Amino acid sequence: MVTIKELPREEYLLKGHAACAGCGPSIAIRLLFKALGNKIIMVVPACCTTVIQGPYPYTSVAVPLQNILFESTAAAASGIAAALRQRKMEDITVVGWAGDGGTVDIGIQALSGAAERETNFIYICYDNEAYGNTGMQRSGATPYGAWTTTTPSGKRERKKDMPFIMAAHRIPYVATACPSYPIDFIEKLRKARNIKGTKYIHVLAPCPTGWRYDANRTVELGRLAVQTGLWALYEIEYGQFKLNSPSDRLVDKAKRKPIKEYLQLQGRFRNLTEEDIGRIQQWVDEDWEHYCKLASSSMSDAALHGKI
Repeated sequence: MVTIKELPREEYLLKGHAACAGCGPSIAIRLLFKALGNKIIMVVPACCTTVIQGPYPYTSVAVPLQNILFESTAAAASGIAAALRQRKMEDITVVGWAGDGGTVDIGIQALSGAAERETNFIYICYDNEAYGNTGMQRSGATPYGAWTTTTPSGKRERKKDMPFIMAAHRIPYVATACPSYPIDFIEKLRKARNIKGTKYIHVLAPCPTGWRYDANRTVELGRLAVQTGLWALYEIEYGQFKLNSPSDRLVDKAKRKPIKEYLQLQGRFRNLTEEDIGRIQQWVDEDWEHYCKLASSSMSDAALHGKI
């Protein structure tokens, strides 16, 4: 197990970057570099990270990085992976790093194609649940009831479940993470690096600007998302579903905090009614029934094949 003390002291997200105060994605980027170092090539489409990294000829990212069109992250990463394979450079990890708009909406076609081709790269969706770089418009990952500039009274549709969409591609590794739980994220990144094929990690990345909360509460909001069960930490490795700590302790419904504790701290949910909150709580509980069935089934399969 990784410990904080053994993480490298080198910083590849440099001082002076242009992220907002309390930016969840910038914390996630820093953890990415702590996990994988600088032996990576990043592909980044139009998103908040293009602002964070800075305008040419300056940069706040000390790794090779290619900016690409909104829809083309996985396509460009596929080309880079092929070039590295041709040159037999096996010690470099290709990382697609895109927001939720560039993943669950605009980029899903290229990502699905790369997964079907079994492209050897890690694709990370940092999910701030809206198009943050262009003014907080609604995306397919925006949750029910959330304010955005295009849903001023609250979105009326549920969030797209992108991790399970990717799991349906039968890729070797799918995981969820949150920078509020850094060791979990780092361990998943390092595991993904050592697996051949397409790996997908979906990271909840709280955004004080769009979610409308005080910038000093980013880590707290991420933890609450997990503690309420709204954001479960899990991995699906070669089809086997496993809940990760602390989510594995939330199988008991009594140990989950009420969803209202998470929602009431964010101005984007200011228009929710008690009926809306009850509906969201019901969906969370139903999701957990599904997770428990998947975990139980995976345990049974593992036992059947002598893995436990």
